[in-house]
Amino acid sequence: QVQLVESGGGLVQAGGSLRLSCAASGFSFSNYAMNWFRQVPGKARESVATISRSGDPIYYADSVKGRFTISRDNAKNMVYLQMNSLKPEDTSLYYCTTDLYGRRYWGQGTQVTVSS
Repeated sequence: QVQLVESGGGLVQAGGSLRLSCAASGFSFSNYAMNWFRQVPGKARESVATISRSGDPIYYADSVKGRFTISRDNAKNMVYLQMNSLKPEDTSLYYCTTDLYGRRYWGQGTQVTVSS
């Protein structure tokens, strides 16, 4: 079955960095684009970044452009989100997702908290 497992979240001071990881299994990883979303309780989920099958970043939210970098390793079935210059407004639950078989699959999420 499709599984997406995020890791790497934590508590960091404003201006700091974190690297999120997502381990994918149960599907042909290299054939699908991958996404990072985030959600704060009570607010809509926000698309953060998308990477193509071959590893080209194809979307960044305006709020993260120049600070976040999405990447993937198709040999390891991993997707990453390098987050630099973090701001308190980046505090959220971050999810790894992919679209296949006519639906969007989500991981369980990893919490990122940025203190001011």
